[in-house]
Amino acid sequence: MAAAVPRPVDIDFARSLPKIELHAHLTGSISRDCLHEIWKAKKAQHPELDIDDPLVAIPPGKVDYDIKTLCNDLPSIEYSTKAVLEEFQSDGLVYLELRTTPRAMPGTGVTKEKYVETVLKILKAHNDNKSNTMRAFLILSVDRRNTIAEAEEVVELATKYHSAGVCGVDLCGDPAKGDVRIFTGAFARAKAAGLKITLHFAEGEVSASDLELETLLSWKPDRLGHVIHVKDGFREIIEQENIGVELCLSCNVHAKMITGTYSDHHFGMWRHSSVPVALSTDDVGVFCSPLSQEYYLAAEHFGLSRKDLMVLSERAFASIFTGSDELARLRKIMTEWNEGFQ
Repeated sequence: MAAAVPRPVDIDFARSLPKIELHAHLTGSISRDCLHEIWKAKKAQHPELDIDDPLVAIPPGKVDYDIKTLCNDLPSIEYSTKAVLEEFQSDGLVYLELRTTPRAMPGTGVTKEKYVETVLKILKAHNDNKSNTMRAFLILSVDRRNTIAEAEEVVELATKYHSAGVCGVDLCGDPAKGDVRIFTGAFARAKAAGLKITLHFAEGEVSASDLELETLLSWKPDRLGHVIHVKDGFREIIEQENIGVELCLSCNVHAKMITGTYSDHHFGMWRHSSVPVALSTDDVGVFCSPLSQEYYLAAEHFGLSRKDLMVLSERAFASIFTGSDELARLRKIMTEWNEGFQ
């Protein structure tokens, strides 16, 4: 009797697969529909509001809309954070590490600490709801444009709220800006406080000098994001130290961060490495490709089977920032899903 032919990957399979997201920016994950609802509420309260409807102002393909002009008070932060969590969960995610740069909103009296507290409050309410299948945690980001004092403030907030849901710190921002060496002390203090570290790494050629990459690796990061312009010597260090990598297919293709298209993406190299590989969305609100679509694209362009995608998803579990209890929960979910899927 001939063996059954494995069924090809389709989007329904990719959506049902238990997945984790490790490189999602909160602001960039807010959908156009969510922004439209916030705009409607603000317009009803303030008819003179001089901001275009986001559904009109942000047609597909437009990526330079200033979301902060709408999400500039606590109600809009609460509403958008809830919406982001719901959308990730509905896409089959069982675990999320959401990152954001603490920001003050002077016009509404919101401090950076109040902003962080507000986001954490929404994450806690989500996690406390037993009907939710996804658990969510927060990473606080240092922007490359920050001063040393601003970076220290981020680390202080992350340390203060470590037990309340902050699981790590990130370095992000325009890769052409700043000298990352000034943040060495801040990230050393984060590491000493028990916080995990993830870094935007070799995101552009301008941020891929030997000096910068040596500096970033000296901080002993736990994960690296994008890892595009990486020489073989640095790849070897990443493998030797088993540093997880966060790879964003659609973001890199649409933002022209790589040469070529999906089949040319460096996922093709990293998937054959020994390190944890986490497919990620980066800014799903901007690039409109949820994580299930990223898995489907990986299968389509790299010839991956259903079994390959399951192994790929589970492989990322090893690089989560929240420890053994969450890791055990995720592995149990995958085992039960696989048994039910057979």
